[in-house]
Amino acid sequence: MSQLTLNTQWAGTSSRREWLCRSGAGFGSMALQTMLGDEVVAEATQPLAPKQPHFVPQAKHVIHIFLNGGPSHVDTFDPKPELTKYGGRPLPMANLRTERPTGVGLASPFKFKRYGESGLEVSELFSKTAKFADEMCIIRSMHADVPNHEPSLLLMNCGEARLVRPSVGAWMTYGLGTENQNLPAFIAMCPGGYPIQESQNWQAGFLPGVYQGTHVDTQHTEIEKLIENIRNQRVTTAQQGDQLELLRELNRRHQEQRPTDAKLEARIQSFELAFRMQREAAEAFDVSREPQYTLDLYGAGTQARQILIARRLVERGVRYIQVWHGAGQPWDSHDDLEKNHRRLAGQCDQAIAALLSDLKQRGLLDETLVMWGGEFGRTPTVELPKKGANQGRINGRDHNNHGFTVWLAGGGVQGGLAYGATDDFGFRAEENRVHVHDLHATLLHLMGFDHERFTYRYAGRDFRLTDVHGRVVRDLIA
Repeated sequence: MSQLTLNTQWAGTSSRREWLCRSGAGFGSMALQTMLGDEVVAEATQPLAPKQPHFVPQAKHVIHIFLNGGPSHVDTFDPKPELTKYGGRPLPMANLRTERPTGVGLASPFKFKRYGESGLEVSELFSKTAKFADEMCIIRSMHADVPNHEPSLLLMNCGEARLVRPSVGAWMTYGLGTENQNLPAFIAMCPGGYPIQESQNWQAGFLPGVYQGTHVDTQHTEIEKLIENIRNQRVTTAQQGDQLELLRELNRRHQEQRPTDAKLEARIQSFELAFRMQREAAEAFDVSREPQYTLDLYGAGTQARQILIARRLVERGVRYIQVWHGAGQPWDSHDDLEKNHRRLAGQCDQAIAALLSDLKQRGLLDETLVMWGGEFGRTPTVELPKKGANQGRINGRDHNNHGFTVWLAGGGVQGGLAYGATDDFGFRAEENRVHVHDLHATLLHLMGFDHERFTYRYAGRDFRLTDVHGRVVRDLIA
């Protein structure tokens, strides 16, 4: 028994909150609650224990590379020669209706080239990634509901544009658990802070809070800044163990009086995980442990570093990893599209190619689904200048939810495939249209779930990621 023992009389006169406030142990040690170590416990007390899906999965992990703000599909993975012909001229489209006024056609300033045996066409912006064209499944017929960032971000990340719903990563974690109890099962890396809608993008919604994503600000390189409170500077590991043993007893008594409090259980689980992370997270996020040739392969900069971290997390059993391209909306090129898209693609093209190469070499690509895309695409027409936007320049594109591109690689998808198509100018998805709900249904299928059966009962109703929509796009599956 620990030297720290629970005095019943003392516990009755001091509240649990007061004891924690007075202890001075720091969040990294005192808020970590139940220390279970390597004990084998029931799933009821280990909600992140590995679980079996409905059927044998083709993928075990997801790396979602999120180009925040909406990359232009007609400048990256959806070439439109007709748009080049109509550059500077009105487009001959009767159905070209946008929510905000746009002008003449804007030809892509980037050259496209065919790659691999499949001959997939990719822009010069992603010439390094394109070398893996035969591993990629490019969906050119995506469409969403509205052209606004906030609802489109939530639709892509949570399957619902307005109401509070669990994120895709939370659903995956709820359904599959994790292979590593010492790291979060779901990690969202976003340098510079939060994106629009902030932590809602990786929320647990009505699922138990233990399934919510853990945000890491990857603009930092020092482990103490990268993961707050990762180390306790005031007490030794042995002293922390004593404190945690006492806290375990306090929490047990506290929870006995509130057996149905899901928020309390989630907090206890997250605190416990935070303590275990002190032992493993510092190593997982430290890319300096990689050999120099690997660092050179990924390249320099924040994007390269966090994409490399994503591979390290997959190796360590993390289930769902989001790699955000910055806070705000860096890809939201309402003006200066050529300069901004070239700069942004330059920050991640080499690292994405390195990730695909690295995963394949290590035998991890087959079990890791890599997904690339934003919340929507951009119009084929130039955005007209208006007060407070574009600064009088006519060289950018507006939001476009009617047609855009997402690509997948690894994880059981059909490589070397361009699926679906937008119209001749890239405005609207026309052939083999894929809604965001369809994409989610397909992701769940690849992870071993029937999206119609994968539900969670809340407020008297069985909810699912795809709500009452979605179909598995079987042509995308190898």
